[in-house]
Amino acid sequence: MEINAQTQFCGVIGNPVEHSLSPAIHNAAFQKLGLNFVYLAFRVEAIGDAIKGLRALGNFRGASVTIPHKVAAVPLLDSIEPTARHIGAINTIVAAGGTLTGYNTDAIGALRALREGAVALKGRQVAIIGSGGAARAIAFALGTEAGIDRLTILGIDDRERSALAQDLQSKTGVTVQELPLDKDTLQKVLPDTHVLIHCTPMGMSPNVHGTPAPATLLHAGLTVMDIVYNPRDTQLLKDAKAAGCRVIPGLEMFLHQAVAQFELWTNQAAPVDVMRAVLESRFS
Repeated sequence: MEINAQTQFCGVIGNPVEHSLSPAIHNAAFQKLGLNFVYLAFRVEAIGDAIKGLRALGNFRGASVTIPHKVAAVPLLDSIEPTARHIGAINTIVAAGGTLTGYNTDAIGALRALREGAVALKGRQVAIIGSGGAARAIAFALGTEAGIDRLTILGIDDRERSALAQDLQSKTGVTVQELPLDKDTLQKVLPDTHVLIHCTPMGMSPNVHGTPAPATLLHAGLTVMDIVYNPRDTQLLKDAKAAGCRVIPGLEMFLHQAVAQFELWTNQAAPVDVMRAVLESRFS
């Protein structure tokens, strides 16, 4: 596609952004559909100045927002989609008619990954490891969109974990049990758990041998989703496969959050196969 005065642009705003896979994924998708769009990477320290600048540019269509700006960007936008408001963080901006709206497609991406994996959630015992931004996004998606009625949160930060549990209970009505993440707690919780979602960086490259749950506690009745996507097969997922669990790799959530972004910006169905192929080629 030739870049010209009509080219719409999107980009990733964060610091650092040098290793982002988003430009490769989105540009391949734009090209596949013959859309006059381009996706760039913007290393940004001053988020307020960056958003002011983007408002002034007529061809700006949207952005991915990544670390460290997911929370700081919220008050700078004109409106925030309800699930993203509950979460208190966004990862996507959509520009339309001079209005900037914030979304959280981490939440959408996690649910799509679970649905694609045919994972039953209603009436199931679901446990989340972690209480940071990703855990918040997934917990609220489960509470507002997936209709679960109870959730266990396991985390090492007492204050953060309690705040998330209280937020969830008051805003979604889900019954939340929050417990410290240690071997004793895992021994009590995991035998009755149907779906385990890991939302911390543990096991991420280069620390590939880290895992949040001992292999001996994983059982065949469990579905394990890890949001870490590099390496593709984390230690947790290797152990889960060996125990006979159904597994959902982090690549699936990453893919589906990007698919949701693409569809918000273009109002077209994303070429998921093309986006998946680009992503997989980076980890083959």
